[in-house]
Amino acid sequence: MGVSSKTQVEQFAELFGLTELFPESAVSPEKSAFETVDPNHTQPYLPEWLDLTRLFALIRLRRVTSVLEFGCGFSTVVMAHALSLNERDHGLAVRESLRRTDPFRLHVVDDMQQYLELTRGRLRGDSQKRVSFHLSPVQMTSFNGRICTEYQTLPNVCPDFIYLDGPSQDSAVGDVNGISTRHPDRLPMACDILKIEHFLLPGTLLVTDGRTANARFLKSNLQREWRHEHDEEGDVHYFEMIEEPLGKWNRRQIDFCLGADWRAKPLRPALSSVPR
Repeated sequence: MGVSSKTQVEQFAELFGLTELFPESAVSPEKSAFETVDPNHTQPYLPEWLDLTRLFALIRLRRVTSVLEFGCGFSTVVMAHALSLNERDHGLAVRESLRRTDPFRLHVVDDMQQYLELTRGRLRGDSQKRVSFHLSPVQMTSFNGRICTEYQTLPNVCPDFIYLDGPSQDSAVGDVNGISTRHPDRLPMACDILKIEHFLLPGTLLVTDGRTANARFLKSNLQREWRHEHDEEGDVHYFEMIEEPLGKWNRRQIDFCLGADWRAKPLRPALSSVPR
């Protein structure tokens, strides 16, 4: 990320107004996820600024126009804010020169109504109108004979940025041959992105929050041309589709959002390069 200490991340969050998005939150960066999560699924995680600043930087630096998020929470609020800034800076150019229907919108899919409502209640001002919430159950299924999970329905959108942070391994109903992710020793194993892979455009970036087993499952089953980076320290996987553009509209979007040298750029964002 171009940073070496927690202090720099916190300074970035304050400088770009991210901390002001959660005025009611008592932030405790020292706590681990196990200490901050509520096992009863009634309260969200506390903000983790390393993750949130990373998402903000990626959306701003890549001039992202459409986000699909699996799971919701503080990340939803930060990404909606980043999209509002993208519209401020690039809205006219995107609408005049790119083929993007309803740009600068964030589409969230989650199976927990209480999380959706908690997240909706955190949105303020301009961000309230740019987030679409989609409630969907999760079920056990298989993909190419491999047991995994899927949301029963997805938003019918074409994102250029996907954030995979859901569902919980405890969410899926049913089983396949007696196997379910609900076993306490199992791990999340979602296949939703694999099922829509053929619809995605070159230049699309997928980011997974942890979920290394799921990321390896995706890497083993993705069929198009992707480059993959694993940030072990940040516990993040990046997948970018690097195929040749599909036509003039896709090429125009790549040139405008990513630049001509996009394949040579590192996938990890440099916070020092984010525009104000």
